[in-house]
Amino acid sequence: MSHRLITTVIVLALATVIPAHAQPQEPGGTRKTPSTGTGEGMKSPSVSILSIIPAQGEPGTTVILSGTGFSAGTTAFLGSTEVPAKLIEAKQLTFTIPDLAPGLYALFLRREDGTTSRTYSFAVQPLKPIATGLTPDSIDACAAPREREVTISGSNFKAGSQVLFDGAAVRTKFTSSETISFVVPQVAAGLHQVQVRNPEDTYSVTLALLINGRPEITGITTGEGYVNYYNLFVDGKNFQQNSVLVVMEESTVEQNLSPPRMDVKRIRVGTADVISQDVAIFSSCNKLIYRRHPYSTAPKSFQVQVVNPDGTESSVVSITAP
Repeated sequence: MSHRLITTVIVLALATVIPAHAQPQEPGGTRKTPSTGTGEGMKSPSVSILSIIPAQGEPGTTVILSGTGFSAGTTAFLGSTEVPAKLIEAKQLTFTIPDLAPGLYALFLRREDGTTSRTYSFAVQPLKPIATGLTPDSIDACAAPREREVTISGSNFKAGSQVLFDGAAVRTKFTSSETISFVVPQVAAGLHQVQVRNPEDTYSVTLALLINGRPEITGITTGEGYVNYYNLFVDGKNFQQNSVLVVMEESTVEQNLSPPRMDVKRIRVGTADVISQDVAIFSSCNKLIYRRHPYSTAPKSFQVQVVNPDGTESSVVSITAP
């Protein structure tokens, strides 16, 4: 067999052993993988923020970010503070503003592979005080100082917070971030506004406090007697120095009418200067003294009522006395 024929036979034999699709190998036996444009060799997508809702907020506010390139391991940063984020869907994640001092912060995202987004300015606002209720929410106009303390319930109160009563700052007692109290000043009866202001000039909603000025009679007792008069003590609350004591009793002139005609006396509350006729004396907002001049010592039934200058009336109380 010639040398040329031997060479041809060797080439044919190798062709039957090595498949046509066999891949070339690196030195040492490592097989090369052709580049297909996919897999680990492909560059990771960028992290982009397309919208921030809201663009500012106070601690505790939930912020929604929309964009691309998010992953379950993506976290948010406000300045140097890393904030855990929650992936809602491929193009949306959320985070909650942590307890940071008010101011402007650089907001950006960082994926677990180190890829970061552009930086945006984000304003952290001061916490607003939240007022939810008053205890009590109504006090009597003549309540004693110890009965005039009102507690405000809510949250985000601070040691430097102030209570505003009808827009004016009053002395405030800070108890905790959830309770703060004050003493209601001496003001006219009616609805009044109560609000909390924090040191950063943030304000709570306005709550309504009722100052109850309606007079109320809780009891009438007979006092000491004199030659031609005796005292009746009218106890209650919210009496005023210029209230009117109304006394209603059957007429002594027309006693046989049915129903009987009533004599009505309107006695303006004043001082004890008058001694010859019925008079009402202001002792305190809880007591009036009715100096009564009866025409007879025989007991009779009559009714008493207190009317304040604004027209508010107490209930009518019946009594039997001379």
